[in-house]
Amino acid sequence: MNCNGNAQTITKQETNKNKVILIYGSSGCHYCTDLKESLSKKQIAFLFYDIDNDKLALNQMLTKLISAKISTNNLQIPVVDKYGVMYVNNGDFKDFITKITE
Repeated sequence: MNCNGNAQTITKQETNKNKVILIYGSSGCHYCTDLKESLSKKQIAFLFYDIDNDKLALNQMLTKLISAKISTNNLQIPVVDKYGVMYVNNGDFKDFITKITE
């Protein structure tokens, strides 16, 4: 996978040694920043893709959403691939963070 230098890796949590959460978002998105901070505090591994600057990651995200039968209309970021399950930020953000970090 080509990340075009836009991915950021954070320390892996011991219980998820081989698992990494993928976050698709934007560097200027405060929800994206809050999610990355929450994952970092819990030492959960993640890769962040800035879809504003990485068109390959944007296309990858859209393909995954379409495959998961999740609408791409009025899409809000961050979009998360948590171990193969797609999550979108369409509701209460605290609930969204809880789903991703539990």
